[in-house]
Amino acid sequence: MEKYNDIVVGSGISGLTMALLLGLNGHKVLLIEKNPRIGGSLTRFFKQGVPFDKGFHFTGGLYKNGVLYDMLTVLGIHKYIQPIYLSHEKANCFMFESEQKLFEIPSGINNLRKKLKGYFPDEGLAIDRYFDMVQKVCAQTVSIDLREISQSPDVLDEDFISLDDVLNKLTDNRLLKGLLSAYSMLYGVKPSEISFANHSSACFNLYESIARIKGGGEGFIKAFRKNFSELDIQITCNSYLTDFIEIHDKHVGRFVLNTGEEIASDRCIFTIHPKKILKILPQKYLSKAFVNRISAFESSAGFFSVGGIWDTGDSVDNFKPTMVSLCPSTNINRLLDPGYTGTPPLIIMKNLETVKGKSCQIINAFELSFPEHVSAWKDSKPGKRPSGYLAYKQQRISNITKRIIQFYPEYKNSFKVVNAASVLTYRDYLHSPDGSAYGIKQKIGQYNLFGKLPLRNLYVAGQSSLMPGLLGSMLSSFILGRSIIGKDKYNQFIGQRLCN
Repeated sequence: MEKYNDIVVGSGISGLTMALLLGLNGHKVLLIEKNPRIGGSLTRFFKQGVPFDKGFHFTGGLYKNGVLYDMLTVLGIHKYIQPIYLSHEKANCFMFESEQKLFEIPSGINNLRKKLKGYFPDEGLAIDRYFDMVQKVCAQTVSIDLREISQSPDVLDEDFISLDDVLNKLTDNRLLKGLLSAYSMLYGVKPSEISFANHSSACFNLYESIARIKGGGEGFIKAFRKNFSELDIQITCNSYLTDFIEIHDKHVGRFVLNTGEEIASDRCIFTIHPKKILKILPQKYLSKAFVNRISAFESSAGFFSVGGIWDTGDSVDNFKPTMVSLCPSTNINRLLDPGYTGTPPLIIMKNLETVKGKSCQIINAFELSFPEHVSAWKDSKPGKRPSGYLAYKQQRISNITKRIIQFYPEYKNSFKVVNAASVLTYRDYLHSPDGSAYGIKQKIGQYNLFGKLPLRNLYVAGQSSLMPGLLGSMLSSFILGRSIIGKDKYNQFIGQRLCN
């Protein structure tokens, strides 16, 4: 029977980070993945020879000394990640369709302050106050400083104030409030439900810069794999835990895989969705309060996505990656309500990929969607969906295509849809419980699942633990890693890696 220091369950960005962080500190690690390939939502798929990203499309924090820059440096993979910054004049825009107003969002908080004051000359004090509060929160949030992170950070007043409350106190201008709260779509929670502290932590690095990665999420996967090969890290795919045995004093002695293989390990760290964890854990060790807490977690928003290509006949030399967010109204709370039946928000991303040695212009469009939208077909399987679902899917493809062409009329005769995916698609191919894009909703006053579980050598990290997205997922692994590795050894390790 094989013996490990750590089993890591789930090979999304959090699991990859945890495995590598522990491996770099001399641990023998087994990384378990239910899918045929590691990477989770970082993975890509190919349709008609064209690469499309499943769940990772852009990130913040890659600027010098940004939190992602630092994490990648510590992990030794920064040199393998090639960012493509969305930094040109109209790289990131928000369009409020009800007002027919387009707002350019430049990189850098100071640049953004200046730009917004130009759009809203009477709201300078409100704009300054908003960004001052964001920067203050981030300066006081130890979880975004690798040298100071802790599982028990100081509680801030802003942890108990919603984004909505802050904006309503700052201004009555609904366009400005809509613009400042529109980033809620990038973590899938209403402004009335998210704390201002969580919103600030999620958005700060995106305000400073937004970048795509050459090769998409596969760029991260390749970098992690390269470093895994130099350490005592073993990967097993098409695998998952089915049982826990030799449990003494709430300590698991052996872990059983779906293959029947038994494994001994000092610890097991889950980086998968909390509701998936709840189904795996031995029920007799779980309190009713614990079960009810996890069962009560709500799903964040998901997306209906359309991917396509176009050939305008123009030289791609002048092509630049761009992201445009179309918002039907300024009421973001309403747009993020699963019961909303109007036109959903739509994010359109243009990017350039190399296909068979030729540059190809690609569009990925993501229309906000929720598990509730596909509940009628929740028991159906891929390839066996009923006609009602297929009609629903075709209607959404048609609507999204029309909106793309409306915004980019020059592509009317050259845009070709190549693939589409609903919330059900994401659910089934990423082994998500419901297909939501950002795990559970991060709500004010909610006690997320993070750190130790009821069995003493079981732990949990991931995007549902701290904050959503790539940054939050990785940070959760660094925070938990500090606890597992030990404070002094961790601090020495971080100091050495960041100084090299």
